[in-house]
Amino acid sequence: MSQIESVFLKVDGELAALEARIARGEALPLAPTVDAAIGLIRQLLIAYIDEEGKKRVPEAGAEILDVFKAFVRGDPTWNAMRDNCRELVYYRNCINMGREDALPRLPDKMAVRTARHVYLYMKTRCIREGRLGD
Repeated sequence: MSQIESVFLKVDGELAALEARIARGEALPLAPTVDAAIGLIRQLLIAYIDEEGKKRVPEAGAEILDVFKAFVRGDPTWNAMRDNCRELVYYRNCINMGREDALPRLPDKMAVRTARHVYLYMKTRCIREGRLGD
């Protein structure tokens, strides 16, 4: 199994675990859930950059939007995911500023769904590019 396949498998499992908790009616802790969603997307972006081998892999502490900038550099077709990444950063900023009132309804669930959306978008593209199997 390649490194990128391993990362996709790991992220899928972590998202599935969060989705299972949501399906059971659990309320997820907001800040850790948003951080987890951001972290999972970040892992996918870095795995792709590493697999592609054309761009410098961002440093371990790089913020998600900085990783995204490195990710799309030279290939703006990936910009379809930009708003998803920004949405999660917005959630985190609202939490950090104590402005949970500015968040959409059920932001914990929205964070997980946003991360799943990015996962599916990236997986589909990686399959088309031959980086992942079906």
